Amino acid sequence: MFYQQIYPIEPLRKYVRYFWVLEGNSLDFSEKIFKIISDGMPGLIFQTNKKAFRDKNNQELPQLFVYGQTTRYTEQRAINSFQNIGIYFQPSALKSIFRIDASELTNQYIDIDDLLKTTITEQISNTASTDEKIALLSTFLLRQLQRTNINSEKPDFAIAQLEKGMSLQDVQNELKMSERSLERYFNQYIGISPKLFSKIGRFQSALEIIRQNPFEKLTDIAYQSDYFDQSHFIRDFKEFAGTSPKKFKLHANEIVSNFPEWKV
Repeated sequence: MFYQQIYPIEPLRKYVRYFWVLEGNSLDFSEKIFKIISDGMPGLIFQTNKKAFRDKNNQELPQLFVYGQTTRYTEQRAINSFQNIGIYFQPSALKSIFRIDASELTNQYIDIDDLLKTTITEQISNTASTDEKIALLSTFLLRQLQRTNINSEKPDFAIAQLEKGMSLQDVQNELKMSERSLERYFNQYIGISPKLFSKIGRFQSALEIIRQNPFEKLTDIAYQSDYFDQSHFIRDFKEFAGTSPKKFKLHANEIVSNFPEWKV
């Protein structure tokens, strides 16, 4: 299994955290199940082998597709060898790039050909190298941004402050917005409510503690991540990761974040 991250060109960094490449091309390839957990980010994936992956309903995934926020864990299954190239977007990117309300894709994905009139799938399919594929995707995104010309300043500010630990009330005050107005912005640009975005962010913080440190008492991790108590922590963890914190630690190499961080 090969995995690589590639950082975007400067004009795309407001919208793209990174490109990624994942390959599973062994001659003795056996079916793999990837558990996908909530991480607060949408994305895009191109499959060189368009019949390699199936969703939780055993439907073939499109060759090039966009996916929205994931608010609960799900699974994808690789039934053939594969080489996937993906984009890990910033939280507000779907609205800015595709001129759609991000809530339309929450817990869903869509074939790029059903979203736009474009030949990008064919262009990438006819390109040999990974670098050329990423260059084509970069050009495609830049052209989309020129067409849409959408200002995401307010939701981007709100996201940045929430990720720093600012309370929702303080974010509303900084933006001089009502709770309802902030929720409307989040539904349009991020695809979920501010409260749910914060909830997923807190879960991801706890996840990072578990990944990077020797296993501590769950109560310590819960309080360090601002949960009310251990049971609250476990409940949220199961909702977003589909397993308990202890089982996650035991099987961390099988349970991964959203598509960009698939690892086995």
